[in-house]
Amino acid sequence: MTKLILVKAKKMEKLLFKLGFKKIRQKGSHVFYKHPDGRYTTVPHHKSMVLARPLIREILKEIEIGLEEYIDLLKKV
Repeated sequence: MTKLILVKAKKMEKLLFKLGFKKIRQKGSHVFYKHPDGRYTTVPHHKSMVLARPLIREILKEIEIGLEEYIDLLKKV
């Protein structure tokens, strides 16, 4: 079983941009991203904190990618 890799918000943002997501708006520390095909997600940008495992799982579910694809993309970002 593959272990979920924890990342900071900046790295998650780079991953989302690589997948084609665009930053559409921000409210406080929460940034909203949308893909041209309609998928969207929100990532909290708290200074120097890693995203929690449940939050990363929720983001992956919202952007519709699996754990293996997530790990492969992290290696390329």
